[in-house]
This record gives sequence, structure tokens and C-alpha cells, in this order.
Amino acid sequence: MAMSVGKEDGDDVPMSDINTTPLVDVMLVLLIIFLIAIPVVVETVPIALPKTAYEVRETKPENVELTVRGGPGDTCEVYLGMTPIDSTALLDTAVARLEKAIADVGGADNLTDETMPEVHIRGDVGTPYKCIGGTIFTMQRAGFARVGFVSEPPPGSTVTRM
Repeated sequence: MAMSVGKEDGDDVPMSDINTTPLVDVMLVLLIIFLIAIPVVVETVPIALPKTAYEVRETKPENVELTVRGGPGDTCEVYLGMTPIDSTALLDTAVARLEKAIADVGGADNLTDETMPEVHIRGDVGTPYKCIGGTIFTMQRAGFARVGFVSEPPPGSTVTRM
């Protein structure tokens, strides 16, 4: 870069004008780069996220209530009601309960959303995902299509009945 120190007619005063053309050129190039790069980075996969609302659920007698927590030594503890149960016994019990629920409504053809039993899982905050995921998989293998999670609303939130 060169600096002009005066005019030819004898003034020794330096010029105070700044050449802004390179600055504008750099800014335009950066603007074009960002206009091209941002849509590529922000591209997302469209999904429909559920609307979360705390709603009071009716507990029906045919629902299966499970509690899952992490045990000692990286094991999983699953409780049916208050009794501990392993995955094989859970599968057998779940199949038997689903067959009984189907028989009570008069067969699989009479099964509706209202009469279909649900699985409600209570998971401890520190429960590893493999424990809850394994329980969900076991209940789906048994034939249960509706699996829900029981949670506690955060303090200070209001619960509305729907």
C-alpha cells in the first residue's frame, strides 16, 4: 500500500481519504459466501415433533405398570407392580395379560383403542437407556402397541385436564 504525502503543487499535508473499495469488495465476497453456505448448513430433515402437555391419564385395570431402574454392576431392574421380574418372565406375563385382555373383549376383532391395554413405564432419572429400551422391546414383542411413560411435571407447572 502506498500513501500519498501531498499534491504536486507543494502542499505537504498528507491525504486523509481512505480507499474503501477493497473493504467493500471483501465484504461483498463474504456476503456471497455466507448466502451460499448458510442454507447448506441449516438444512434439516422435516419431522413432526409431538406437542408435550401434561395430561392426567386414567389408570385402567388392564394396563401394565412397570418400573425400570439401573441396578448395581450395570444391570437393569424391572418391577411389575412391586415385584422384581426378569425379561423372560416379563415376556411370558405380558403375553398372558394381553391374551386375557383380548379374550375379555371377545376376540381381537373387538379390540379398539379404548379397550387395548397400555404399558406405563416409570423410569428413574439415572436409568440407562438400554434398560428402558429393552423393556419397551420386550413389551412390543409381547404384542403391546401402546407404550407410555409416567413422568412427574416440573415444580410450579399446572396440570390441565383434557
